[in-house]
Amino acid sequence: MSETTVAAPARGGWAQPAIAGLVAALVGFAGSFAIVLAGLHAVGASDAQASSGLLVLSLGMGLTGAGLSYRYKMPLSVAWSTPGAALLITAGHVDGGYPAAIGAFLLAGVLVVVTGLSERLTRAIVAIPGPLASGLLAGVLLQVCVAPAQAMVQVPGHAAPVIATWLVLWIVARRWAVPGALAAAAITVAVDPAPGAHAAHLLPQLTFTMPHLNLGTLIGVGLPLFVVTMVTQNVAGISVLAAHGYATPVRPALTTTGTASIVGAPFGAHAINLAAITAAMAAGPDAGPDPKRRWIAGSTSGLVYVVLGPLAGLATVLLAASPVVLIEAVAGLALLGTLGAALRAAMADDDLREAAVATFVVSASGISAFGISAPFWGLVAGMALLGAQRARTLVA
Repeated sequence: MSETTVAAPARGGWAQPAIAGLVAALVGFAGSFAIVLAGLHAVGASDAQASSGLLVLSLGMGLTGAGLSYRYKMPLSVAWSTPGAALLITAGHVDGGYPAAIGAFLLAGVLVVVTGLSERLTRAIVAIPGPLASGLLAGVLLQVCVAPAQAMVQVPGHAAPVIATWLVLWIVARRWAVPGALAAAAITVAVDPAPGAHAAHLLPQLTFTMPHLNLGTLIGVGLPLFVVTMVTQNVAGISVLAAHGYATPVRPALTTTGTASIVGAPFGAHAINLAAITAAMAAGPDAGPDPKRRWIAGSTSGLVYVVLGPLAGLATVLLAASPVVLIEAVAGLALLGTLGAALRAAMADDDLREAAVATFVVSASGISAFGISAPFWGLVAGMALLGAQRARTLVA
């Protein structure tokens, strides 16, 4: 992984890359903030703590994305870990409660920084077989993606308009399907708020939570959060940039985003990392014909996230007035495409398919052993089966 940079930008227009960055940030925020809030809520965050987490995530990824893009003159878009937030939804209540989840966030951030400082560890993470990593991600996402079906049974009056809106927009304007579903959810909740809904602050407030280091939660949530974030966000983001001709400055990117995660963790930031999906919007032709000017898209995207941060309070108001399953349903709709891609990647290699399936089914099982949640055991099961398969090959 080279750490050279794209040459300094030539003169040219800034409007097209700036607009691409604006759209990328709006789509990224509107399309996945519900997943982040649902994840924080699932591991025990109060409305105020979830709002604080969303605010700090927005500020952290905005400032790091804008700074890295400007420093290296390439579209180094930064995002929160959407798969990581889905992992939190799957984990649910953890041993030690929300303070223990904060400890897991800290561990994941520290491991990202250590990875950025260690070439050997970077190679080890990249060496995790892709199908197994995809099986882990698919197992995490499956439990979230069944939420729309559950919502149709539990709260059909709320869920039906949301799913119908998503379906129509998915057909005619796919990029806006999830934001449209969120808008539909907001309308249905305004008309018929959940019983017992309580008021929340419109303006987010920083809420510090003292981390608690619980061994089971560190292993069961912190390690899988690190692996999922590294493989599905950082490594994927580096690959997206490489596909568009950019050599990512890997170490500075990892140490910067990992440090931002560490600083933000006590305030509820679960993971700040390189963007993957929205990275393509800032690095591709939509951001302008001149690749040397596309860093403007990355910086603009970051600045827009900083502006969007104060909307965390308004987003939490929606969560407070919504049935929990409705917010999870929106998250599930947003992640259907990611689940499909993960399943396809997990099954792509004939030699690794059984190990990937083992990783998937154990990760999706929802089991907990020794206080350690299913995704960790899923990766253990997959690696164990892969090791047994290779041993059998040597014996044969």
